Amino acid sequence: MLFPGQGSLSGGAGNAWRDSSHWDQIGRIAEASKLDVEALLTTASDEEVVRTDRAQIATFALSIVGYLELLDLGIRPRYLLGHSLGEFSALVASGLLSIEDGARLIAVRGAAMARSASATEGSMVALMGGDAGARDALDALGEVWVANINGTGQIVVSGTRAGLDDLLARHKELGWRRATPLSVGGAFHSPLMAPAQDELDETLASVAWGRTDATLIANVDGQVHTSAVEWQELLSRQLTSPVQFLDATLALPPTVTTTIEMPPGAVLTGLTKRIRPFQLQFAPSSLNDLQEITL
Repeated sequence: MLFPGQGSLSGGAGNAWRDSSHWDQIGRIAEASKLDVEALLTTASDEEVVRTDRAQIATFALSIVGYLELLDLGIRPRYLLGHSLGEFSALVASGLLSIEDGARLIAVRGAAMARSASATEGSMVALMGGDAGARDALDALGEVWVANINGTGQIVVSGTRAGLDDLLARHKELGWRRATPLSVGGAFHSPLMAPAQDELDETLASVAWGRTDATLIANVDGQVHTSAVEWQELLSRQLTSPVQFLDATLALPPTVTTTIEMPPGAVLTGLTKRIRPFQLQFAPSSLNDLQEITL
């Protein structure tokens, strides 16, 4: 089961899921987060909903609705893998976090990340087609950090405006075929998010952790972790550490032949199919699509 990050969301994404028997969970998440999650999913524009402090809770809510619908079909995944924000969704799906604690954590995380982003102007750039030395060549740049490792020769970097301008001007000489600026609200998964990490740590200390039989693979190191103590530290470190999505996908054993990506979007389905082969991959864009999944 794949749980997407905030970059998968667009305005009105929840309208295709409003007939879900689990749509009432949106109100539960709204109460815990103190945000109007239903409006974010149904009436907010693209511009309004992509803000970091809004996109995270809205994406989480839709992923949980989709996951509960999947359980109703009798499909219970053994392996759970989230990308950035999606890691919180995966932890709720596993039972290690309650929906309320997940919503509280995400509301704090999103707001804290937005504040950190406003303190230092920064953004992110996707790099494609790197040669053998392209990754190491980034060390020559100032104020640029690897943020997401999404595949072989496919990474995302975070940085200050000056650092990214330097990268965009020099990416080909550094060994990258293409550099694409991303429309995001800050330099996520970099040292510039350290103030947000401090805020998140305070809320993490108040969480009541549960138990799980699922297998969760962490973004920070691409390894399996099941201990609540470990996950408290991993969620904290994730804010300033690269998302090791390539390693996390490769950590899935060969016996995992099917992926189902929770709403919204199909970004992770596209990433995973470039990393290793799967026999079946689903990324339902509506409740009807999900209910037609058969295994």
